[in-house]
Formats: sequence, structure tokens, C-alpha cells
Amino acid sequence: MNAPAPLRPIQALPDQLISQIAAGEVVERPSAVVKELLENALDAGSTQITVRLEEGGVKRIAITDNGRGIAPEQMPLALARHATSKIASLDDLENVHTLGFRGEALASIASVAAVTLTSRTADAAHAWEITGSHLGTVTPSSGAHGTTIDVRDLYFNTPARRKFLKSEQTEFGHCADVVRRIALARPDVSFSLSHNGKTVDHWMVGEMAKRSAQILGENFATARLPIDESAGPLRIHGYAGLPTASKARADGQFFYVNGRFVRDKVLMHAVRAAYEDVLHGDRFPSYVLALDLDPALVDVNVHPSKIEVRFRDSRAVHQFVFHAVQRALAQTSATSHGSVPSPLPAADGLTATTPWRPQEQTSFGSILNPDYQPTFSASPFGQPQRQFGDAGGVAQSTERYGALFSGGSAFGARASYGVDGGESGDGSGGGIGVNGAGPGFGGIGGGMSGSGYAVPQATPYIASSAAMAAEEFPLGFALAQLHGIYIMAQNSKGLVLVDMHAAHERILYEQLKNALDAQVSGQDMQVQQLLIPVTFYADAVEVGTAQEHQETLQQLGFDIAALSPTTLAVRTVPALLKNADAQTLARDVLRDVREFGGSRVLIERRNELLGTLACHTAVRANRILSVQEMNALLRQMESTERADQCNHGRPTWVQVEINALDKLFLRGQ
Repeated sequence: MNAPAPLRPIQALPDQLISQIAAGEVVERPSAVVKELLENALDAGSTQITVRLEEGGVKRIAITDNGRGIAPEQMPLALARHATSKIASLDDLENVHTLGFRGEALASIASVAAVTLTSRTADAAHAWEITGSHLGTVTPSSGAHGTTIDVRDLYFNTPARRKFLKSEQTEFGHCADVVRRIALARPDVSFSLSHNGKTVDHWMVGEMAKRSAQILGENFATARLPIDESAGPLRIHGYAGLPTASKARADGQFFYVNGRFVRDKVLMHAVRAAYEDVLHGDRFPSYVLALDLDPALVDVNVHPSKIEVRFRDSRAVHQFVFHAVQRALAQTSATSHGSVPSPLPAADGLTATTPWRPQEQTSFGSILNPDYQPTFSASPFGQPQRQFGDAGGVAQSTERYGALFSGGSAFGARASYGVDGGESGDGSGGGIGVNGAGPGFGGIGGGMSGSGYAVPQATPYIASSAAMAAEEFPLGFALAQLHGIYIMAQNSKGLVLVDMHAAHERILYEQLKNALDAQVSGQDMQVQQLLIPVTFYADAVEVGTAQEHQETLQQLGFDIAALSPTTLAVRTVPALLKNADAQTLARDVLRDVREFGGSRVLIERRNELLGTLACHTAVRANRILSVQEMNALLRQMESTERADQCNHGRPTWVQVEINALDKLFLRGQ
């Protein structure tokens, strides 16, 4: 056992030891010195700051600014403990407008390193210099207006502390991170960073858009959403990265409170909650957000490094940040320019020879919403009359041709139309070779094997200029299906590619959320009564879960009853999911309810559950859609929040502009 410490009388500690103890909290590593000195430079009103480092900041940290400077008679006080020009009373402390305010950073740094302070005010004939501590002598020096603080040989007098430092490159990396996050908050200030005599970063004065692109990279610059909202004394502004630009690490997250970089649990939780609908798993969003509020409403004096804050009303701040970011993410890049698209008049220059009529709409709409009413017009691309003959050359009507593709439910059919002469359907001698998207697109593999029908050649669509110029349909109009997975559409910018499963999954997910939220206002969840209940084998745990959580299941739109100790029957499902497999849905919802409990699954785990249900119900690959169904999906995407991503964070559509296609084919070169 260790020997007991010798008994000593209580005594006052010497100033040097007090400063060294404080340095243990403030001067954790070279990057902490960089942070403190940069904050002082900004508080001095600087517009140009230069940071020079040697050996990761351990050998030397020199920071030069063009701020107001320090008068020679005040320079010793600048190095003294608890001496500052930033606060003078408790009222000042409760309304801090500066980044620094404690007046102990320079004293702490000077206690563990060799410090030289050189400064010149605007009205001074020359600069002045002091070395060591507040006991040093102020002497004349040379230098431009502003201040230079030169810190050499960090921890030279406390070698035990120096042993805890990492490699030179690691320490430099921490210093560079500090410079970047401070530079990100102040695009109105130019910053220059060099290491061992080589310039590493240099940022000129500019806008936040340009500074954030320089620091976070072009990937962030091309995948971000602007935010600028105010409510009472609160304002949030900056950029939130799209879910498709998420990262495996949380190194692209920057939050500032009154210009101060913070890592606050309330703010981080609010942003993460806002991304919940569009980002799942272990991915992290990137963002640069700044919260401005009355300094009296936030306490910044709660941590030695001032990286944590405490809000007077944390709940109000959380809700404000959450809703602001959520509203930004709810906008899609297709419709962010305005409101929900309005119908395009059918007579607006459309060139289809056979006008589209609402009664021709297939089952897609009913899957999207039980009360769905089509709000779109015909595709502007002409659909010439199509005829094809049987083995005896008898002409078949266009209606017969269309029925082959869209008769019944195009999504609900179990065995429909194979791709490239795939599986047989409806008892015909062979499958229809289709690699297009319904009427007018022939199969790559040729005609229908063994059926006697010859699939017609694809007829090019011709878009009217009026329809293509219409901005109320940003996603354009459907052309074809690709491999039964993607929808190809044409808009005024070029080609739009849509992942039909991901897009339909997002639409269903949002509708399920809205249906569940409507219950709060007293509306009942719309359910589909099954004509014949679906029964399936269940173990004792599943049966017990169904009996114990009947109320929760009914709130979700499910009526699952136990017929025996080993059999469950599904009697109702949510109307939005009526075309999904009832047994699979029942097992999924029972699993989540059992794992997280009835109340938690409706509150904390609701989005994950609804996302699973939507995924099971969304249209699957290799389902052949008619042009009308594809257009219905495009219109629904334009009127659905967060339609740019599915609820797993995958993109639902991409835009390929016409100039990109021109480059592929070397047009104009």
C-alpha cells in the first residue's frame, strides 16, 4: 500500500503553481492554446489572422492578428491571472458577448511555456513587447498594427505533461481542426495556417457558402440545404447536408452558439431527431449551423474549455432547432422552389392522339391512398395507335394491348409479365417479353415466346414545348421503365431516373406517419377489413404479445386475434398497406411491439416500425408499370415531403442534365 501523505498545514498556493494548475484544465494540448489565442484575436476585432506552427505546436505557436492591439501599460495585466477587459461585473458575466471572458488563458499558457507578447495600437508610433510573465519588462519593438503572441516550448517546465502528448502529426491535426472550425464560423475574417514553414490552409474573406465548401469539401457544397429561420429571440442559419451525403463519422458536424463552437447534447439531439426520418443506421449527417440568441438566455460559463453551454429554456431551443432542420429536410430539390404542383390542363399543347381519361387510371393510385384522385394530366409525349397481330395476322386493338399490361393491379399481381420473355401469366402459352414500361416498348428479347403475338417496335415520344417548359412538374413525364427497377422521365433539364421502390417507400412512409398523427386530433386510422382473415402459425410469445398489446396494435390499424394457443388471425390491416402480405406485416409489428413495448413503439420506435411496414408494401422490382402509373408516382413524389430519399437515406431520384449527356457523346466538341 502507498504510504500516507505527510500532514501539512493549510496554506495559500503561490501564483505560479495556481496558474500551472489552471493550465491543466485550459492548456490540455497545443490545440487548446491555438483555440484560446484565436478567440482573443477575434475578440480584438481582427479581420486577418495568421497561425504558424512548428512540430505540431509543441515547439512553437505564433498567432498574428490585425486587431485593436494592447496599450503598453496594459500588457503586463494581459499576462496576469484573472485580468480581462471583457467583463467587469456579474451583469457582464450573465451577458457575455465575447468568446473569451475569464482572463486566465494567457496566464495559464505563460506558466507552462515561454511566451512573448508583441502588440501595437492604431495610435502608437511603434510596437511594444513583453516576455515571460506579468513580471516581465515592456520594451519597444517593431511590428504592424495588431498583436502577435509567440508561444515556444510548450510544457518545458512540466516535462511530465509533455509525455502525454501524441505524435507531431496528431497534435498538428488537432490544431488544424481548431483553426478550421473557428474559420468556419467567421467567413468575414481571412485565416492562414502554416506548419513547419509550409502553408497548409488559406481562406480569404468571403461568404458562408464559399467558406463551408472550402472546409467541408465539394461533396457538401453540392448536397446541402440552406436554413435561415427566426422565432422570437432565436435565429438559426447555415446549411444542413442532404442525407445522401451522410458520413460514417461525425466529423462534419459544426454547431455554433453566438459564434462559439459547441458540442451541446440538446442541440445535437435536436438535429439528430430532425434527420430521423431520412437517415437511419450508423450514418452521420454533415451540417454547419449557427444559433443566435440573447446572451442572457445561455450560460457559457459551465466548462473550462467553454465547449459546453446551458440554455435557460432548453426545451424551447430544442424544439426550435428540431423543427427548423426538419422543415428544411422536408423540402425536396424538385419542389423546393414552390408549393405542391398544380394540374397541367389537358389542352395545354399535349400531342397524344388518344387523350388520357381518369377512368383509365390503373390501380397505382389506390395503393398510394385509398381516397386518391389523380391530379395529373396525360403525358405530353405522344402515344401513337399501336397494333400488333397474332399468328394469323388478326389486328388487335390498342385497348387489348393496354389490358395485357395493366389489367387488374399492376402492383398486386403475383405472376405478371416477365422481363425479356420471363414467367408466364394469366394462363397464356408464354410470358410477354417486356423491357420497357408498358404500351409502346418492345422487349429486348423479341416477341412473346409461344404466344403467337409480336411485340411492336418502340415508338419515340415527342414532347410539346409548352409541356416541357412547364415548371409545375419538376420531375417531368415518364418515358419508360429500365430493367423493371428504374423509371426514366424527361423534364426541361434533361433525364430523370427514379428508383421506383425507394420512391414508393417514402410516399407510403409519409402517409403512414400522417395517418398515425391524425389520431392525435381524434381521427380514426383507416383500416381494411379482410374478407377472409389471414391465419398463420405463431409461437407462444407472439400469441401473448398479440393479446397483451391489443390497444397498441389497433392504434396502428391491426386487428390480430388468437384463434388457438398456436394460431393468430389477421382481421384488419391499415388501408394504406392492404396490398401487402398480411402475415409478414403482422410478424413485423408483433416483433417490434414485443421488443420495445407498446408505448415505446408508438413514441420512440414509431418511425423504424413504419419504415419497415412501408418497405414491405412498396412496389417491388420487376413490376411492370404503365405510363399513367409512372406519372402518378412522379406526381406523388412532387407532393410528398422528404421525397428525395427513402427512409433509409438512399436517394430516390437523380437528375442527368442534357449538357452531361452531350459530354458523354462528345456533342459540340
